[in-house]
Amino acid sequence: MSLTIILLKRLLVMFIFMGIGTFLYKRKYITEEGSKTLGNILIRLVLPCVIINGFITERSVEKLQRLGLCALLAVVLLLLSVVISKLTFRKDGIAVFAASFSNPGFFGIPLILAVLSGEAVFYVAPFIACLNIGQWTYGVKQLKGEEYHADAKSILLSPFMIALAIGLLLFCGNIPVPEVAKDVISSAAGLNTPIAMMVNGVYLAKVDLKKMVTRKKAYGVSAIRLLVVPAISALILMFVPNTYLDLKLAILIATACPVGSNVAVYAQLHGKDYGYAVETVVMSTILSVISIPLVLSVVQMIWK
Repeated sequence: MSLTIILLKRLLVMFIFMGIGTFLYKRKYITEEGSKTLGNILIRLVLPCVIINGFITERSVEKLQRLGLCALLAVVLLLLSVVISKLTFRKDGIAVFAASFSNPGFFGIPLILAVLSGEAVFYVAPFIACLNIGQWTYGVKQLKGEEYHADAKSILLSPFMIALAIGLLLFCGNIPVPEVAKDVISSAAGLNTPIAMMVNGVYLAKVDLKKMVTRKKAYGVSAIRLLVVPAISALILMFVPNTYLDLKLAILIATACPVGSNVAVYAQLHGKDYGYAVETVVMSTILSVISIPLVLSVVQMIWK
């Protein structure tokens, strides 16, 4: 089965869950408070388990080298994304935040699991860690301007960083994990797709669709996030040998994901235009059903 068909099937499953989230919210089976609770479960339990699960693998010199390469690529590609977004949108803080940071945890990992393997999550763990640091520092600064001061303690104690530290400890220490613990972690990680997409469905339910489809800036953010950044990232990844093909594909999927939901979370938290932020998330998520298979199909032909 071709990669494109696998991707389309997985995206269909994800969008069905998104539709379920919209339906449940509109019927008031999921309340506003309930959607926040689901978000907390995702951030504090599910995604950390996904990251830790990716590190439960036997240590080897080759994997350590790959992890280092992934960390280097994550920094380079995220800096590239930030620069492109800032040059394009300049003083529009929400657009800069939205275009700079994708959604590899909630959206990318299910796709990576579908087209590659569970071990490939290992490759995007440094990307997710660097992205979250970027969101909580540079991203929030775009929203708050000169008012913002980075809080190193909150970054280091964030669920993502704690999960990364635990994963690295297990991997580097080659520490055996009991079967029961493995089952708990993998079961929690398996909740990532349904819960994450239902939360996105709640976002969709809140959007004024007419306003969203007529807002030109939402299309501009989607174009940078879904096409420009992945295209330039793919050109950089061309210089990585194809012996690392799984690694390259995993990182490319992470860069090609739609706008991360945190732009809406932080916009609401800091009193910015929450509706606009949600529109960038929803618009890019809808358009990604076309862009991600397109990007990966083109890239596969070029890389070969």
